[in-house]
Amino acid sequence: MAAIRLDGAATGAAIRQEVAAQVALFGDRAPGLAVILAGDDPASGVYVRSKIRACHELGIYSEQILLPASVTTAELLRQVEALNAREDIDGILVQLPLPPAVDAAAVLLAVSPEKDVDGFHPVNLGRLVSQRPGPRPCTPAGIIQLLKRNQIPVAGREAVVVGRSDIVGKPLALLLLHEHATVTICHSRTRNLAEVCQRGELLFAAIGKPAMLDERHIRRGAVVVDVGVNALTEAAAVEKYFPGNAQRREEFERRGRTLIGDVDPRAACAVSSAFTPVPGGVGPLTIAMLMANTVAAAAARRGVELRQPVL
Repeated sequence: MAAIRLDGAATGAAIRQEVAAQVALFGDRAPGLAVILAGDDPASGVYVRSKIRACHELGIYSEQILLPASVTTAELLRQVEALNAREDIDGILVQLPLPPAVDAAAVLLAVSPEKDVDGFHPVNLGRLVSQRPGPRPCTPAGIIQLLKRNQIPVAGREAVVVGRSDIVGKPLALLLLHEHATVTICHSRTRNLAEVCQRGELLFAAIGKPAMLDERHIRRGAVVVDVGVNALTEAAAVEKYFPGNAQRREEFERRGRTLIGDVDPRAACAVSSAFTPVPGGVGPLTIAMLMANTVAAAAARRGVELRQPVL
């Protein structure tokens, strides 16, 4: 039986439609999101433009605060403090990575927990651990929505998370625990990684290495969720991982690269029961959940009751 492609774009679109309906409840004063972008990292610029575009499409007020790579920690802290004080801004997002000279931890800590739509503030991570209401990190929250909306059971199943970042791996493991999965977290020092991954009825790859997980790591019939976004920049690698795929070859010839996840796509197709493609899998869910977090933050600050909240 062929593996099912889990369409993150379709799920993300459904979530965004729900969020747009919630925005209408705010009348003339739409929820507001401010995005701080420091430096000139090309990928960060693309991500920020995608987030601002999503705000415009859903009727959320948005602002970009563009700062040079020479910005200091003190200057960034002043920007955050000003946004914390503004009544028209309900969510503050600090795009990572920040320039090397900036104390990123101090900047993230300065964001008011009530406006922390990324869910990275220690107060909100504490709320996640203790299962109290609060914003959840966007990518892990989107993954849970993807599983639920595709009727993929989680309770009682073995879940393996490969990656222990504060942004994806750790919060995803906690959300899976809250859904009653039995969770194993793997990382760079895990011995016998393939053997450990084979336990997973649900396998989540978030380690940041292209096609690192292959058929040795995937339990037959597992559901594979690939969080990785990596670039292939050699024609031989494109042909290796996407043999005979004219669309990938054309994209590589046009752009000089194509995207691949942390899972070998050949293995995901051959061994899993369902998998997320890259691109088109987890990525669209992250922005959709950011929009949901922004609206939820606005509702909490203003006392607006949301009908059927996404989160």
